[in-house]
Amino acid sequence: MTMTTPPLPRLPLGIQTFEKIREGGYLYVDKTALIHRMTHDYSYVFLSRPRRFGKSLLCSTLKSYFEGRRDLFHGLAMEQLETEWRQHPVLLLSLASAKGGTPEDFWEVVNAQLVSLERQYGVERTTDNLGARLYQLIRQSSERSGEKAVVIIDEYDAPLLTVLHDPERLEQMRTATRSLFGCLKDCDPYLRFTFLTGISKFSQVSIFSELNNLAKISMLPRYSAICGITQEELETQMLPRVEQLARDMGLTLEETLLRLKQNYDGYHFAEDLTDIYNPYSLLNAFDWGKMNDFWFDTGTPSSLVNMLRSFDTSLPDLDNGCECSANEFDAPAEKMLTPMPFFYQSGYLTIKDYDADMDSYVLRYPNREVRNGMIHALIPYYIDPNPLRPSGIIADVYRAIRRDDMDDALRTLQAYLASVPYAEHATSEGHYQTMLYVVFSLLGRYMQMEVRTARGRIDLLLSNRTDLYVMELKLDRPAAEALAQIDQKGYLLPYTLDGRRLHKVGIAFSTESRTLSEWLIEESK
Repeated sequence: MTMTTPPLPRLPLGIQTFEKIREGGYLYVDKTALIHRMTHDYSYVFLSRPRRFGKSLLCSTLKSYFEGRRDLFHGLAMEQLETEWRQHPVLLLSLASAKGGTPEDFWEVVNAQLVSLERQYGVERTTDNLGARLYQLIRQSSERSGEKAVVIIDEYDAPLLTVLHDPERLEQMRTATRSLFGCLKDCDPYLRFTFLTGISKFSQVSIFSELNNLAKISMLPRYSAICGITQEELETQMLPRVEQLARDMGLTLEETLLRLKQNYDGYHFAEDLTDIYNPYSLLNAFDWGKMNDFWFDTGTPSSLVNMLRSFDTSLPDLDNGCECSANEFDAPAEKMLTPMPFFYQSGYLTIKDYDADMDSYVLRYPNREVRNGMIHALIPYYIDPNPLRPSGIIADVYRAIRRDDMDDALRTLQAYLASVPYAEHATSEGHYQTMLYVVFSLLGRYMQMEVRTARGRIDLLLSNRTDLYVMELKLDRPAAEALAQIDQKGYLLPYTLDGRRLHKVGIAFSTESRTLSEWLIEESK
């Protein structure tokens, strides 16, 4: 008698509706115990998480729960935890598509959803004011049903993030959003639960300034896993899919788990440092049967580049880690004094360490996928309008280094950079430093940037099995000066017992020619 393997649950790629997932037999990682706890701990909740982390699915799950859809929760933790299953009127609004950057666009998106809700609950429209209509919906749906209403607003900040770098338009959008949210405080007698999600928090939106009982649970350890996938969930509820991926890639289960961790794990949303995987990337890896960089493919880097330029950010610092207080990196978006809030809230950086005595956090890239995605997303803005061209050049550079011909590697790089069209915004020293960082970072694991030593930071540390190159860069200054700094700072000392051949490389970069102007290479005796 042969044993048949049960079919794997379908992957819910692109599906953000709880009802569709449950009725269609799709894979669902059970978060309902946390949902039950949250909805009984608080009445007003705000949760911030990066894009593609399951916020919309969480909103949909809340909707089904408060609508009393017990049938959808069969076999989940909620089935045992909930005893009443009351049917509340649920008003779910999504602002994810309100990205036109104008109050008119915002009004159209919200109006269409309010029309649908008014029709569903039999509420007559008597005004065009969005806040007044939402108030009428909440009050009348509650009075007619005999149950308090539930309000769920998904991606509340999408209209604001679109115009974040335009102060005049940002104020217009803040006014528009206040017109919608301003009624919620007056609706308290009719509300059972209110839930908002987004990437960032804007303190000058009325719900944050007027609802003093709004629970901001984004950094509470007990809710750190309410979105995303934990290690335990991966190795239990997702294990059949991990095993299939191992077969697809010709790896052992242990090797597959390790690579999944390196690529997609590493997010931490609280000081307890609970490891969280990016669910979007996991599902795509299972679907493709290989581990690509999926997360960056879903978003434009324009806001990232604007933030880097606005604050003249040093990208190597993101590699090495940035130490700051929670107030610094969890600050309201419109009050940012550094780019750390944007990088953290958007998922480009995450918490990697916490010092309880100093109440300070260290932020770094979460994993390999995000770092790789960051580097490749910046190529068109800092190196080459054609993002595919550098890959071949970097391969030539690495081949030269592998045959111990650093001179040829730098000559290849010099010729390539000289051929790249001049960028009009390339006017600051920071731009050229970022450009070199992106170029050398494309060498991947063979290159380290801004390596700390006892007496300073090595600009570039490149290594292979036989050789190690300590490289210092100078902008519009002689290469000899770079070489002298390597000696003065003793940058080779930590590697004297390494066993590999040691090389000093001084590189001069010219902002006039926008390429390497000269270099000096010496092997250490």
